[in-house]
Amino acid sequence: MDKKGVEKRINELREEIDYHNYLYYVLDSPEISDAEYDRLMQELIRLENERPDLITPYSPTQRVGAPPLEEFASVTHTIPMLSLSNTETEEETMEFDKRIKRFLHLSENEYVEYVAEPKLDGLAVEVVYEEGRLKVGSTRGDGFTGEDVTLNIKTIRTLPLNLIKKYEARPARLEVRGEVFIRLQDFRDLNRHREESGEPLFANPRNAAAGSLRQLDPGITAKRPLDIFFYGIGEIAGRSFETQWEILNTLKRWGLKTNPLNKPCNGIREAIEYYREIGNRRDSLGFEIDGVVIKVNNLDLQGRLGTVARSPRWAVAYKFEPRQATTRILKIEAQVGRTGILTPVAIMEPVKIGGVTVSRSTLHNQDEINRKDVRAGDWVLVQRAGDVIPEVVKVIISKRSGKETPYKLPDECPVCGSDVLKEDVYYRCTGINCPAQLKERVRHFASRRAMDIEGLGEKLTEQLVDKGLVKNISDIYYLTKDQLSALERMADKSSQNIIDAIEWSKEKELYRIIYALGIRHVGEQTAKLLVSEFASIEDLISAGEDDLMKIETIGPEIAQSVIRFFGEKNNLKEIERLKGAGVKFPPLQRVKEKGILTGRVFVFTGTLHSFTRDKAKEKVESLGGHVSSSVSENTDFVVAGKDPGSKAQKAKELGVKIITEDEFIKMI
Repeated sequence: MDKKGVEKRINELREEIDYHNYLYYVLDSPEISDAEYDRLMQELIRLENERPDLITPYSPTQRVGAPPLEEFASVTHTIPMLSLSNTETEEETMEFDKRIKRFLHLSENEYVEYVAEPKLDGLAVEVVYEEGRLKVGSTRGDGFTGEDVTLNIKTIRTLPLNLIKKYEARPARLEVRGEVFIRLQDFRDLNRHREESGEPLFANPRNAAAGSLRQLDPGITAKRPLDIFFYGIGEIAGRSFETQWEILNTLKRWGLKTNPLNKPCNGIREAIEYYREIGNRRDSLGFEIDGVVIKVNNLDLQGRLGTVARSPRWAVAYKFEPRQATTRILKIEAQVGRTGILTPVAIMEPVKIGGVTVSRSTLHNQDEINRKDVRAGDWVLVQRAGDVIPEVVKVIISKRSGKETPYKLPDECPVCGSDVLKEDVYYRCTGINCPAQLKERVRHFASRRAMDIEGLGEKLTEQLVDKGLVKNISDIYYLTKDQLSALERMADKSSQNIIDAIEWSKEKELYRIIYALGIRHVGEQTAKLLVSEFASIEDLISAGEDDLMKIETIGPEIAQSVIRFFGEKNNLKEIERLKGAGVKFPPLQRVKEKGILTGRVFVFTGTLHSFTRDKAKEKVESLGGHVSSSVSENTDFVVAGKDPGSKAQKAKELGVKIITEDEFIKMI
């Protein structure tokens, strides 16, 4: 491809990737698979490496890469980001509506149209686009001046670096306001990974989002699962609006995510009904909200209403009941997790928080207990966010009687009696066969992304360990149908299904087995990296620290963890028992350096009968070829299955050879 061709292809790829980001993140309606998306991105990275002079800050490849900052610069908001006044009762919310009508000289019988939006509990930001390109991202700050977090906000994958122009002309300048947050499942996963890495846990999703966006190193922010919803605008040039609802719909067409739960309401009664509906769904939304924002829809009316103090007259935050309550800690005990970490848990007098009865709360670690000075017998303020584990916010010192007792994590594991080792802020049980760890290790081993043993879930694992049928991971493969059938709620058919699932799991890929072993710091992606360098389990077992650290992204902490795991004789015995039970530990089949398809580029379109797309890709690559997700002048063959799409048409236009699935099979 000549220089002009490379430049043209780079621009095509950027526009295509931006469009697919819009479909995936904004419309939740992807048109291509993750693998196809990755191939588009890899092609763009390759071409930009060939032509670094064509790299721009707005390329999808440039979300991360800037060096850490020494401090954040200040950004002055063109239009202040005002705070909202609150209401907490239906009467107060009705009074808000009456004030608006009085100010606008409307009768009580006239309706004001509102837009109701869930009030996210996150971090407010402003993002500025010029000629459709992201220029500046900043925090709300004091409403007038915030911090420049442009490099960090660019790492949020749901945020477009370039506004979509396919459906709506882009404005010359757009200041758009939004809320950065972390979804509850992502928050749980983040804290689990931090626990496994020995890092302090985040208290709640909002703190995690705020702390992540205010990292001086954008590389750290990029590893955090941040998301964003936009709710309004500041200054805009080259476009005008009549209503808030029009703003929200236009933002979405530009590729800026808005909350799909937003709703126009004809009158305050409808807005209050929406508040009740969202309140009932609060725990199932997947992200934390603390109320509903009610805004006058008509922008002309908003302008007439203006502001009072530092809040707009035309909007109010109708807050939910607080998710906090006061209760007393009866005792503190240590809970042992899968990795052996001892977590202090407060056992409390049951109390209702947000409609749910709470009697246990995490105290995170010994340092947190010491910092908050939490003692058994203390009265404490407890908060609950969604279905995240409740936490102790603070001790109510004024209620102390003097009978409260300080707590220290034990030196011996409360489950197996093994020594407890302190590592940074965590205390870890050293017993490899500790039953508390074993249940979690078995659940992890059998999980879908590991060995995928369907049916071997939490309740069955509890029975197997408690009855002594599974004392080590490898015991799973020595279970019999009769043993399973004798367990509670296990019929012959379900027992046979589990035996079959165990048998099928013996054929899993090597990276899955390594991930399933539960090596500390080795997640699924790290397991894949290890397999890419060490083709067999024997090679990995004998690898030294230098060998491991040759792999990109693997540092001394992971390397030492791998070496410690395979240096433990009991772990090696487990691997031998797994082999003896028939687990294959298959060596990785390296891609052939030369094959009959070496240098050939394939594109697949339509439905294939003999292969899945992934299997077809594996076959091509095993024979030295390459599979692309898009047709270009570099494509050698387009394989057309049933109902081929636009790729076949593009192949005809470019003169690329189109072959049938049968012809492809003959070729390979």
